[in-house]
Amino acid sequence: MPLYAYHCLDCNADFEQLVRASDVPACPACGSEKLQQQVAKICVEIKYPAIAKSWRRAAAAEGHTCNFSQQEVTAKKKS
Repeated sequence: MPLYAYHCLDCNADFEQLVRASDVPACPACGSEKLQQQVAKICVEIKYPAIAKSWRRAAAAEGHTCNFSQQEVTAKKKS
């Protein structure tokens, strides 16, 4: 089963779901079937730590802290 990303047109929720070709997905937040299929992000293995570090630095500069541990986020807020 492939993993698809969806955007619900009724409640604006974004989610990913494993869907068979014969299944009609529904929004887990509101149950609506009015969905728009999105391009799913592909996670690749990062083989070069310097690249990973630069991506994390760029994400932090934009305010995205999802790739940081809670300890790192707390330390960053203090500085």
